[in-house]
Amino acid sequence: MELTVLESSGFCPGVMRATREIERLLDKGEDVRICVLGELIHNPTYMEMLEGRGVETVESGDVGDIAEESDNGRRTVLFIRAHGVSEATESYLARLCSEHPRFEVKDMTCTFVRRIHDIVVKNTSDSSLLMLFGTKGHPEVEGIRGHAKGEVTVFSDPDAVDERIFALAEGKKRIIALSQTTQSTVLWKKSQKKIKNLCTNAEIFDTICNITEKRQADTAALARRSDGMIIIGGKTSSNSKKLYETARENCENTVWIETADQLQPRLFIGAERVGIAAGASTPGVIIEEVVNKMTNEISTENFEELLEGSLKTLNTGDVVPCIVTSVTAGELGVDIGAKVTGVIPKDQVTDDPAAKLEDLYKVGDTFEAFVIKVSDIEGMATLSKKRVDSMKNWGTLVAAKDSGEILEGKITEAVRGGVIAIVNGNRVFIPGRHTGLPKDADLTALVGKVEKMRIIDINATRRHAYGSIRSVADEEKKAREAEVWANIEEGKHYVGRVKSLTGFGAFVDIGGVDGMVHNTELSWKRIKHPSEVVNVGDEIEVFVKAFDVEKHRISLGYKTPEMNSWFVFAAQHQVGDVIPVKIVSLMPFGAFAEIIDGVDGLIHISQIADHKIEKPEDELKIGDVVNVKITAIDDEKQKVSLSIRALLRDLKETAEEAAEEAPAADEE
Repeated sequence: MELTVLESSGFCPGVMRATREIERLLDKGEDVRICVLGELIHNPTYMEMLEGRGVETVESGDVGDIAEESDNGRRTVLFIRAHGVSEATESYLARLCSEHPRFEVKDMTCTFVRRIHDIVVKNTSDSSLLMLFGTKGHPEVEGIRGHAKGEVTVFSDPDAVDERIFALAEGKKRIIALSQTTQSTVLWKKSQKKIKNLCTNAEIFDTICNITEKRQADTAALARRSDGMIIIGGKTSSNSKKLYETARENCENTVWIETADQLQPRLFIGAERVGIAAGASTPGVIIEEVVNKMTNEISTENFEELLEGSLKTLNTGDVVPCIVTSVTAGELGVDIGAKVTGVIPKDQVTDDPAAKLEDLYKVGDTFEAFVIKVSDIEGMATLSKKRVDSMKNWGTLVAAKDSGEILEGKITEAVRGGVIAIVNGNRVFIPGRHTGLPKDADLTALVGKVEKMRIIDINATRRHAYGSIRSVADEEKKAREAEVWANIEEGKHYVGRVKSLTGFGAFVDIGGVDGMVHNTELSWKRIKHPSEVVNVGDEIEVFVKAFDVEKHRISLGYKTPEMNSWFVFAAQHQVGDVIPVKIVSLMPFGAFAEIIDGVDGLIHISQIADHKIEKPEDELKIGDVVNVKITAIDDEKQKVSLSIRALLRDLKETAEEAAEEAPAADEE
């Protein structure tokens, strides 16, 4: 067998710089606390080595406490990994360094990533749209977003570039497009083409690391001339994933492993040429271990032994290692190292009927499965992954029952008396009264949802587990209520949801606690029922008018001065304006007309016509829409005087003036 290792495999310069710096500090042997903001690299083996040497992986929320602890403790050095961080985080860390002399930050942000930060800072504004080709939630992407101003949209597939994205650009002065450094060059070029077709003035920056780009191209070339490919890299590594996808496109027999222990050399029996490529977060020692394992296990001396050993005898009840060789909608094809082909039907993979095997597994994935049936005649073995998962994880349910730990499970079906959830590969029955739904509610409403629950009972003999969603929901509700009462104060605003309506007002949930908005606080005008203003389920902004902690009562306000109809009217109209109005009532002394909803004006009987009338009904009827002139506004009494007569007089005077000017125009 010809074994070829891609020359550009392993640590990229950015990762190399970060690892060398942290190893240099470790080798000094100083009494210093070393922390990394997030994983230094996406390689669990290397991270375990660092942790074994005392390096701590911390999150942003921990940094403030760590900096304070350095004041009276060991000198502390915090490393920013190659992915970089947001501008806000950089400023925060700089402030901590100035406030705590024994706290130091070493910025290991990759130069390619730093260039992207500079581009974003210089080219984005409140009136720009940044289109970022990358993986949502990836630390590099989040760091880039944290340097951008204005609208930012992240996409990871060229198919996502369509008119919907450019709807975000409406009214934007600039559209900027760039890529995460480790994305697929091929997909980025496809994305650029679509962007240019849809928006000719978009400014596109090529920001994929040229080292990453070369490695992807070299991997594709190596895969095309190989019978098998081994990709080495962390499963959370973006660039390793791109290498695997690139290799798979050019060589079907491609596997993705993190360490040499996961390698199954028998997959490459008969292959003449096997290529090896490693991601940017893969240490050289792991690459060397993989090469040694391939060299030692597949050799002329032990080839026949390995082949024979791979064709082991299989028995029902065995638990065997599997390597996925094919994925369809209904089953997984697996290599089980035996004389028969392994098949795992979908219902033996997952209890979720909506799950798609294509989304869950890829060729090359490894796991263990339980042998259900072996047929030498058909040359096939039927296996169950689900049963192994259940056996392995049953202990976690037992432990959770004793500890009260909150677990998560997906509801897969509604059965008589309750629902079934899959928790860590095990079926958990949740009785109807423990679902949290009202009595006689439709339990199928929970199917497909992921819910938090506690294990409340275990039948070890029959391996049955019983859970409760309600106990967790009740506990969370109490916590939310306690938080509301601990922080409530008069005038505080909340965005609440209308929970129910009564004849005198609306109850609004402001985060676990209900408050009452009285009808008089819902509207400036008189209403008969709160449904005239709000509906159950509406989200509205309310504020606290008064509260009683002992009685657990909260009075809420909804209407504000800006919602006052008179306020709206006064802001839009003034004396002398001519406006259309609707006649809403007729009185002996005149007619009331609606100007806007909630504000009426009076047209006195003397102002209805340009001649004397006996009663308003002689000229007007309810429902008429007429033009009037505003003749007076009384802000104090909130009254408006209107006149049709004044408008008619103005029109008559205008006509007379036009008639007087007409002869002069003829003489000219």
